[in-house]
Amino acid sequence: MPKPIGSSSSRYMPGLDGLRAIAVLAVIAYHLNLDWVPGGLLGVSMFFVLSGYLITDILLKQLGQKKTLDLKTFFIRRARRLLPAMFIMIAVVSLWLWMSDSARLFALKGDIGSAFLYISNWWLIFHEVSYFESFGPASPFGHLWSLAVEEQFYLLWPLLLLAVIRFVPKRGQLALWTLAAAAVSAGLMALLYEPGTDPSRVYYGTDTRAFALLIGAALAIVWPSWKLSESLSSRSRLTLDTVGTIGFILILLMIGRVGEYDSFLYRGGMVLLAIATAAVVAVLAHPASRLSRIIGSKALTWIGVRSYGIYLYHYPIIVLTTPTAESGDFNPVRALIQVILTLVLAELSWRFVEEPIRHGAIGKLLAWLKLQMPSRIYTPSFKKSSAYFAMIVLIVSSVSCASSADLQSASGNSSSNTSSSATEKPDTSVEATSPPVISKPEATVKPKPPEATPQPDKAVTGSTNGNHTNADKPANNGSKDNGTPKPEPTPKPEETPAVSIDQDSVTAIGDSVILDAGPYLEKLLPGIVIDGKIGRQFSHAADVIEELKKNNKLGATVIIELGTNGSFTTKQLSKLLDAIGPDREILMVNTRVPRKWQDSVNKMLAETADNADNVTLVDWYTASKGKKDFFYADGVHLKRHGAEFYANMLAEAI
Repeated sequence: MPKPIGSSSSRYMPGLDGLRAIAVLAVIAYHLNLDWVPGGLLGVSMFFVLSGYLITDILLKQLGQKKTLDLKTFFIRRARRLLPAMFIMIAVVSLWLWMSDSARLFALKGDIGSAFLYISNWWLIFHEVSYFESFGPASPFGHLWSLAVEEQFYLLWPLLLLAVIRFVPKRGQLALWTLAAAAVSAGLMALLYEPGTDPSRVYYGTDTRAFALLIGAALAIVWPSWKLSESLSSRSRLTLDTVGTIGFILILLMIGRVGEYDSFLYRGGMVLLAIATAAVVAVLAHPASRLSRIIGSKALTWIGVRSYGIYLYHYPIIVLTTPTAESGDFNPVRALIQVILTLVLAELSWRFVEEPIRHGAIGKLLAWLKLQMPSRIYTPSFKKSSAYFAMIVLIVSSVSCASSADLQSASGNSSSNTSSSATEKPDTSVEATSPPVISKPEATVKPKPPEATPQPDKAVTGSTNGNHTNADKPANNGSKDNGTPKPEPTPKPEETPAVSIDQDSVTAIGDSVILDAGPYLEKLLPGIVIDGKIGRQFSHAADVIEELKKNNKLGATVIIELGTNGSFTTKQLSKLLDAIGPDREILMVNTRVPRKWQDSVNKMLAETADNADNVTLVDWYTASKGKKDFFYADGVHLKRHGAEFYANMLAEAI
């Protein structure tokens, strides 16, 4: 028969701090773009399971001791633990931005306001800010979405637990109901996820991520830390450590092999990770576990104890010290400096903010103020009025921040995820460059002297309307030169002469990058049909092909320039190739975009070119290597000489 919920004494569990350390290190590795840690984002799921377990463990212990929940004390302790350190981090980062880039700070008001209210994740969802496919300078507060999810859980779960326990007083039944709620959340993630599209909605959502917290909560119901005894047989101890080791190995394998675009991740993968984490937590929470002594080593527990501060500071430091054009690259020297700076600030936060406040620093400060202030002023009514006033100021300022950002977004400025953008005039200097690399040499045409230089303002045929996203605006952070130094004037490169071809024999389909090169392509390839659209995803390409076929505008040679705005699936790629057909020559241009999906896009295009007889890969990634002056500050969109080179490359491939 299931036992009723009870209580005992609490104890320190170093293994859980060690697991915290592993989780936060995985997240840092992911944000530093380490190729061998594609699943570092799963560290957040590990945090969720840990939080669900520990919070429920605390609540059930209190419920067993007092037969009720002291919600006031619980919320005050949570606020003391979380709020001061986060507020100081926001203040420090805001001060830095105010001194270095006030325009960017203004653009981030919505992020700051939503962070104060712990609704960052829903703010990002409603403003369609991608976690995976955003361009321009990232928001240094973008990582606070996960703290918002946890805080929402802290606010709602105690109330739900208190209500449900009255009807389901037995631990086994309560655990089953909790797991049922987790299954609903996991099912919602699988239902809302669409393969080949940006998964940010299901990644951010409290509704679609609650299962990890609830799995941790269910574990606390059936495996309370304060009921575990050190007296365990050798066989049971071996079984315990074996389960924990298997779970830990599974966590490491997923962190090292599963990427953010894998459908498996959103259709059961994160649930598997949460279950594996729960198994490890169960073992590490047991005082008889040998695995706990390993993972609870001094080095890992040092990091784990400071994991909150590390998480708070690592992302702003990475964002503010990494050039936008290099945000998808790993620089070992810069990464080392960023990690050291993160650890220093986290140590300062833990030593002078988090620990003092946990031990009553605020109460001592108020007591000191009481002695300093006249007794007629420092009264209970004054304290209550001051608290109400502070709350009103916080709410009003947060809402006004959100409203200001909305107005700014509506007037054409960048979203909360980026700073304000402006288009830089094309740089007229040109660099002498070597011919681009093309995977099939027989398709290469050697460049010859040009007849004339095309005008950069020439209109481009095709669709130029659509959803304008950050992916299609050079970000300048308020500076005139977009942060990219102007190159020294160099001799003009050779250009491919105009080619005499039949009308509509060449069709180019792409996004804003093909639009950048459009005027020069039209000069070099008269009659070319260019269908470019800002923000276009690869998933839209097959429909574009069908429309061009319908209007008799699909040429014998088709250029596909897509992948700038996100990854795609093999199914979508196959659908595109089938739509074009085997009778046409296809030139697929790979991408240079400083984001995580760059390598997966280029790998898939290269494999396709190797396996299909009518597909040739045009290696823009290699051809543009080291040519920083080709690009605006975002490292994607082309200046004039970059667009000219790009057009020459495609003309040579024809």
